[in-house]
Amino acid sequence: MAVITISREFGSEGSSIAEHVAKNLGYHLADKHTLATMLSEFGLVEFHRVYESVPTFWSRFDAEVTEQRNIIIKMLNQAIMALAHHGNIVIVGRGGFSVLQGLADVLHVRIQAPLELRIRRVTDLPEIAEPSRAEQLVKDNDKLQRDFIKSVYDAQWDSTKGFDLIIDTGKISKDLATSWIIQAAGSLHVPDESGLRTAANLDVDRILAATVAEFFSCELVHA
Repeated sequence: MAVITISREFGSEGSSIAEHVAKNLGYHLADKHTLATMLSEFGLVEFHRVYESVPTFWSRFDAEVTEQRNIIIKMLNQAIMALAHHGNIVIVGRGGFSVLQGLADVLHVRIQAPLELRIRRVTDLPEIAEPSRAEQLVKDNDKLQRDFIKSVYDAQWDSTKGFDLIIDTGKISKDLATSWIIQAAGSLHVPDESGLRTAANLDVDRILAATVAEFFSCELVHA
């Protein structure tokens, strides 16, 4: 029951590749909406605000703000672990590669592309009302992800460390990228007697595990 985490640059087509991988493998897809829905069931409706903000110097001295942020981050990490424990899943973004680092049955993938190409792709998106803002949108999104991973996990979001497979969609097509990820995931079989740490044997919160199972059961019913 393999797990795939996909970290992607805005405009790299990483989200589309993640969807194709999940569909081809028959895996569940967990993205920001999945995590936000799970956390909201526990009353943590501030997830997006925490994700989109980095603690300022002065906010670090505010015990209430710090405690609230720590609670949300702790629940985020537990939710990611519960998703991974469920198995057969593609987890998109939100620091999944950091939370699940070192697990033998988890494949960590980074999807990237040259900045100029990503800007052109974003410019062509139908929802971009002002094409002239595409460059700033890409750079702002990069900064948001970089700052979140650094402030929460003390890791470098754009470093090659922590990833098993790095794909540049400036040279590699979506179809080929999808094929490579599927092949790589197929090599992750870990014998039970290996003694290696896996997502399958993570000690996860039972309530969150039940929430994940129910969430995907409802997803199948409405599919």
